[in-house]
Amino acid sequence: MPTTLIEVRRRYQPAEEVAIIDAVHDALVTAFGVPAQDKNVRLVVHEPHRFAVPQHLAQPERRTLVSIDCFPGRSLEAKRKLYAGIVEKLSALGIPADHVMITVHEVDRDNWGIRGGQAASDVDSGLTARD
Repeated sequence: MPTTLIEVRRRYQPAEEVAIIDAVHDALVTAFGVPAQDKNVRLVVHEPHRFAVPQHLAQPERRTLVSIDCFPGRSLEAKRKLYAGIVEKLSALGIPADHVMITVHEVDRDNWGIRGGQAASDVDSGLTARD
């Protein structure tokens, strides 16, 4: 049940935006075992003057930040697989590998409100600690 935010600093065509969202979600499905139908991904486009980037980037307009909030418990190997998968899939869409930054925020289940305002730790969601 991760939630994902993708931030970019240029406008894409709607089909390209959907492809970016799908690429990141597909990497989550593969690396973290997220059910394919459990898609919680947002894409936000920033005006370039509101999104500062390192000067060394060859194509600064393609800078892409991916932030993932998830329950704790996944292994470092699963995270490595996720990072590589996201970069590989976004590279196929023309986003240079060194222009992608990914952060994973592990949020304790006590700090997730789900199913009508219940703490996730109080709900039998059928998910394991790694979900």
